[in-house]
Amino acid sequence: MKIVIAGGTGFIGRKLTNFLQQEGHQIIILTRKEKEPTENVVYVKWLKEGTSPEMEIKHADVFINLAGVSINDGRWTKNHQKEIYDSRMQATEELVRIIKALPEKPSVLINASAIGIYPASNKAIYTEDSLETANDFLGKTVKDWENAAKIVESFSIRTVFMRFGVVLGNEGGALPLMVLPYKLFAGGTIGSGKQWVSWVHVKDVVRAIVFAIKNDQLTGPVNVTAPSAVQMKEFGKTVGSVLHRPHWFHVPSFAMKLALGQKSSLVLEGQHAVPKALLEKGFTFHYPVLLNALNDLLVKAK
Repeated sequence: MKIVIAGGTGFIGRKLTNFLQQEGHQIIILTRKEKEPTENVVYVKWLKEGTSPEMEIKHADVFINLAGVSINDGRWTKNHQKEIYDSRMQATEELVRIIKALPEKPSVLINASAIGIYPASNKAIYTEDSLETANDFLGKTVKDWENAAKIVESFSIRTVFMRFGVVLGNEGGALPLMVLPYKLFAGGTIGSGKQWVSWVHVKDVVRAIVFAIKNDQLTGPVNVTAPSAVQMKEFGKTVGSVLHRPHWFHVPSFAMKLALGQKSSLVLEGQHAVPKALLEKGFTFHYPVLLNALNDLLVKAK
C-alpha cells in the first residue's frame, strides 16, 4: 500500500514508519524540512508557501495524521496552548485540502486524537459510546480536531479517530518524566493518587493503527488504551517495583500546580477509558498489563 503520514518524524510516527517499512509498504512522510529518501520512504514538503503535496502524492491508499505540537513539551502558556491547538488544526485542514484535490481518494484517514475529550473523573468509565465531553483546553482541542478531520467523510472516506491514552515509550511521551523521580529515589504519589492513568504501550499503539487500516469495519472514535487502566498511586508503585526504587515521596496537588500551572491537569486529573471498539473487533494487546509493559520498557530495553 501507499501510505501518507503527517507527523511521521514524531514519537509515534517514527515507530509507525519503521513498522510499515518492514511490512514493505511505500511511505510518504509530509514534512517541512528537506530530507533524503530511504528504503520505501520518501519525504514531501508541505505547510510551506508554494508547496503542492498533492502533485507529488498523486494517489495514496491511506492517510495518517499524527501532526501537532506535543502537549508534553513546555509550560502551558497562552502562546504554547495556541501552538498546540493551531498546529493540529492547520495540519488537519491542509490534509483535508490535499485529499479533496486528489482525483483518486484514499480508502481511509486515520486521525490522531486523545482521551482528553472525556471529562476528568475518578468514577466514570468511558467507552467510544460515551457522549460526555470536557469543556477545558484539551477537550475543546480534541473536539475541534476531530471535527476538522470528519470533513473527509463527505468524500466517502472511512475516518477513524484514534483517541490515544498515556502512551508509554522510552523515546518520547510522558514515561521518561514519570520515571525520573524514581531514578532519583524521590518517587511517590502525585496529588490524591486516585486519578486514573489510561496508559498504553507504544508498540500496541502502532499495532492498533495498523489494525485500523486493515479493518474496514472500524470507524469513528477508537480508544487506544490498554484494557487495564490503573490509578496514579498504583502506577507509581509499579514503576518503583520495576526499578527497585522506593515509592514514598508525596507530591501534593498545590505543588504540581505551582510548578506546571494549567499543564498540571495532565497528572492531577485523568480518565478511565476502555478500548471497547478495538476489543470488539478482535484486537489483542501485546501488553494488556502495566507490569509487563514497564518491564519491557524499563528492564528489557536496557
